[in-house]
Amino acid sequence: MSTLIVVGAQWGDEGKGKIVHLLGKKADVIVRYQGGNNAGHTVVFDGKKFVLHQIPSGILQPGRRCVIANGVVMDPWALREEVRFLEGQKIKVRGRLFISAWAHLILPYHRYLDALRESGQGKIGTTKRGIGPAYSDKVGRVGIRLADYMEPDTFKELVEQNLQAKAPLLTSLVSLDELRRETFKDYDALRAFFAEYVAETPTLLADALAKKKNLLFEGAQGTMLDVDFGTYPFVTSSNPIAGAACVGSGVGPAVIDEVLGVVKAYTTRVGDGPFPTELKDAFGDQLRERGQEFGATTGRPRRCGWFDAVVVRHAVRINGLTRLALTKLDVLEGVDPIRVCVAYKVDGKTVKDFPAGRRAQATAEPVYKNIPGFSEPVKGITDYKKLPKAAQNYVAFLAKEVGVPMALISMGRSRDETILVDKKFRWIP
Repeated sequence: MSTLIVVGAQWGDEGKGKIVHLLGKKADVIVRYQGGNNAGHTVVFDGKKFVLHQIPSGILQPGRRCVIANGVVMDPWALREEVRFLEGQKIKVRGRLFISAWAHLILPYHRYLDALRESGQGKIGTTKRGIGPAYSDKVGRVGIRLADYMEPDTFKELVEQNLQAKAPLLTSLVSLDELRRETFKDYDALRAFFAEYVAETPTLLADALAKKKNLLFEGAQGTMLDVDFGTYPFVTSSNPIAGAACVGSGVGPAVIDEVLGVVKAYTTRVGDGPFPTELKDAFGDQLRERGQEFGATTGRPRRCGWFDAVVVRHAVRINGLTRLALTKLDVLEGVDPIRVCVAYKVDGKTVKDFPAGRRAQATAEPVYKNIPGFSEPVKGITDYKKLPKAAQNYVAFLAKEVGVPMALISMGRSRDETILVDKKFRWIP
């Protein structure tokens, strides 16, 4: 038996989807433990591009079981469409996908509340898909779980309570009657649709562990969007970090063997918030185009910058990372020198740890070290020793600077465009 958590070690969009798809060949069960349909994991399988929002990337691996666990907030309408899309692509979902009865729902009034928040001065750049309000309801103990959704009388009662409580805010946008219509749209059909997917997932996972199965836990977003340890308040509403895999799935921390952090060879983020190494010049635009840095869910252009070792060291500590997976090394071909942020200047002092305060995060000035670049093509190389020496040196510098060994390097979206660096990493198929 082996268990692995895969997390983003930056601001999300690091390429976790491809990594999970690759490592999923060794997994028996793949678990999505937090987030909603605000995240998009892009995977190329059999020459086709798939963008998955709620279903774990492991669904593309034949025979693997996939779990949407209790830490996820699920949109019933969007999830049904995702299932239908996959089945339309001849991907078997029935009998392989299990949705936690404990998972909370995103309902139409959550999307309206999200839009209302984003239209005001307190906007933080969300996808307006209702994720934040759904998590707020969960913490506020007024959320509706899938188990309750499957009970018509209970569901109707809980919806009415929520509509009445939220009416002062909602009626500025939409009438309660319209909200009721939207909330109960296709309800009977949806309830029947999900009946075969609802499961007591903590029991399912406990059984898998007892049978010595390999479990892979897949996070959405990234460490710097964590509601506790990210660039608050410009964060998501859940905990993408490794510790949340246990709480969000219903397994104990003692069963976790390894934590793999996924990082880009540079840095990106979507939306507002601090970004110390952001490049606001022509090279930043060039990096965006070369790396095709546009959101998988919204299509929004990503902000681009140099690799930030302060951020990744923070992720190493918070997640207990045991290894790293580096993506998009090929995007840096021809860049010389390559700059790496190794520290910040905050109030005239040099700091190597990511600060908690908003002002410090917003005003931190990067301290760079220049690393010689490489001009030789690297895409298509699958043997680490055949990489240009300068590229090897860059990879080695990053690993040493953040204090965690590099397990693999990914270039391109295809599963085959991967280099194994650490042969002791047992999750490589």
